[in-house]
Amino acid sequence: MEFYENRPRAPFLGLTLIGKAIAKWWRIHKTRRALDRLSEAQLKDIGISRHDIG
Repeated sequence: MEFYENRPRAPFLGLTLIGKAIAKWWRIHKTRRALDRLSEAQLKDIGISRHDIG
């Protein structure tokens, strides 16, 4: 059996999935922080309210 035939198809799949989940959470967290800094008028301009953020 050759080396490439005995390899797992997706090494470190669990770590990859955890990393992607953390990256997604961080993006959402950064977006919420940025939106939280905006004034009510600025939020109204982009069509959302404070209630929509959190």
